[in-house]
Amino acid sequence: MRELQLAIKRLADVVLCLAILIFAFPILLMIGILVKTSSPGGVFFVQPRVGKGARAFQLFKFRTMTGSPNKGSKVWTSSDEARITPVGRFLRDYGLDELPQVINIIKGDMSIIGPRPPLPEQVLDYTPRQRRAFQMRPGVLSLAAVRGRRSIPIEKRIEYHVEYVDNWSLVLDLEILWRSLFVVLGRQDASEKPSSNKPTS
Repeated sequence: MRELQLAIKRLADVVLCLAILIFAFPILLMIGILVKTSSPGGVFFVQPRVGKGARAFQLFKFRTMTGSPNKGSKVWTSSDEARITPVGRFLRDYGLDELPQVINIIKGDMSIIGPRPPLPEQVLDYTPRQRRAFQMRPGVLSLAAVRGRRSIPIEKRIEYHVEYVDNWSLVLDLEILWRSLFVVLGRQDASEKPSSNKPTS
């Protein structure tokens, strides 16, 4: 039964993301133009993350910051916060910077809903229990996001990721999807916090 539900989840991921690419292409193009023209740098931010099976992949986002993050940094700092552009702040608050991850989903690196993928250097500190989060594809939306988004510490977020994997069902995905609409549109806990252990992006 679980394998059938996982197959349905994967099919829904691909179909929905292909629809987003087709029907939301003008919006994606407009965002790309705004990112490119509003500050120096490329349109996309590409960063290694760890996904299902603890395998590394390249995660895509719209660039929201100027300059480059500190290599090897595990935490979100005041200097990272200061580098966010005005356009980037808007994209982050409403989760629009995550839209390029439809490519990751179609490729099979990610899912629409799942644990958020950590940086490789963060995984070095994971306990065996925390590594259970790698049993499913990481997601753009997550259980942690609807229970606090950026306001909760990294350890609690990882615990929510493990809880999601241990209790996963299509019903849970639908619940997270529904609650995510209110979290994003209401900009709940949208601001970053220095030293929050959030991956820089």
